[in-house]
Amino acid sequence: MKQNIAHIALVVDDYDKAIEFYTKKLHFDLVEDTTLNETKRWVLVAPKNSTGFSLLLAKAANEEQKSRIGNQTGGRVFLFLNTDNFKRDYQNLLTNKIKIVREPVVESWGTVAVFEDLCGNLWDLIEPLN
Repeated sequence: MKQNIAHIALVVDDYDKAIEFYTKKLHFDLVEDTTLNETKRWVLVAPKNSTGFSLLLAKAANEEQKSRIGNQTGGRVFLFLNTDNFKRDYQNLLTNKIKIVREPVVESWGTVAVFEDLCGNLWDLIEPLN
């Protein structure tokens, strides 16, 4: 049996603002943007050169979903972005004025910093040790 996680839904308040953040500031690829109906789109973004996994940007459709924007995990780090060049990608966060929640630290397993996306979700930027 073979299984894999293909997408994870990330609740956002606006499709276009989210696409702009992920593609212009984090330099992700826009994998797909398909209109499903007047209010719903199928929007997938993924880090450049990644394979097999993407974020589904899901616009909040009701008050309960809106209440989860930016806090899908109760304040814990939600997503983990591995990089092959921490310095380059951390500088990109600073250049794009992305909020840094925890400054970089070197751990036994790699270098990590925590940043906040446009909705307030927490991300780890990680360069693992080889």
